[in-house]
Amino acid sequence: MENEKAEQIKSIIPSYTPMRELPEDLSLAEAKEMFYSICQIREFELKVRDLWRANKIRGMCHAYYYGEAIAVGACHALEKGDYITSTHRGHGHALARGASPGRMFAELFGKAEGYNKGKGGSMHIADVKSGILGATGIVGSGIAPAAGAALSAKLQKNGKVSLSFFGDGACNQGPFSETLNMAAAWNLPVIFLCEYNQWAIGTDYWRVTKEHDAYKRAEGFGMPGIQIDGFNVFEVYKAVRDAAARARAGEGPTLIEARYMRMLGHHVGDDQNYRDEKDLERISVLYDIEPVTRTREFLESAGVPKEELEDIQKRAAAEIQEAIAYADTQCHEPSLETLYEDIYADGEIII
Repeated sequence: MENEKAEQIKSIIPSYTPMRELPEDLSLAEAKEMFYSICQIREFELKVRDLWRANKIRGMCHAYYYGEAIAVGACHALEKGDYITSTHRGHGHALARGASPGRMFAELFGKAEGYNKGKGGSMHIADVKSGILGATGIVGSGIAPAAGAALSAKLQKNGKVSLSFFGDGACNQGPFSETLNMAAAWNLPVIFLCEYNQWAIGTDYWRVTKEHDAYKRAEGFGMPGIQIDGFNVFEVYKAVRDAAARARAGEGPTLIEARYMRMLGHHVGDDQNYRDEKDLERISVLYDIEPVTRTREFLESAGVPKEELEDIQKRAAAEIQEAIAYADTQCHEPSLETLYEDIYADGEIII
């Protein structure tokens, strides 16, 4: 039976890799920090779903639940001064990069204390000073700015690396091909990280793409391409760590395909009526290897007491509750006088 389940998982995630040991450069303490971050993102997104349904959050929200291992593994492998660009499903990226949950909820609530003063909302959280260059609702539009940040790093010779998160649907957009070609030709220190969740909104990615393995496209641009298990935080960490080291050494860009499955709807109000019963049955085998369950099981096997792991999850949940309370009760609506502020950049921000 276990072999049958393993085969089912492999049919969805060909790069599935069991979590048997820590990467050689990670301590158990760091692994527990990563688990906390995974739990923090999961709790944040579950609360976003509930708050949106309660009409506390306006606009559209695209939650990042079950993709947490990609954001956490990738951001843990980057250095403090590095850059990321995000997507419409970007809450997890910002949190993994160290963004404040309180300021993020303030932004989602449209409050002046939010990262974009309450004017950006769910799909536009940015904090340039922290290297979070911004999220966007336009599919694939964060890819080119990541290459631009990498070009600035190369010209300034500051050793920084840029990483772009994007989904598999973005691989069929023009900016993907144009930017990868330019980054390879100019040998830019950039990592292209495809969060391959197998659905482009309500379209099965396999139905509209002849070659289903996105990482293979790297060869045509003259850069390395690898496929990894997107539910395995350690595999993501190692792939991004190695790609970043390669970029800092002047060896150019890497394309990483982190294969996982979007297990819930495209957005928090999506009823998924486009998914058939067979597809939903396939999802059921993935709950054993999703990031929270899997990372917790690994830490238990590594000797971390169950009580400590429960405490980590409780602390993450408590932090999110405090963040919601801060945004809801201590933050303020933007004043009308600020309506026309920040329409254009003031020229002071230099990447």
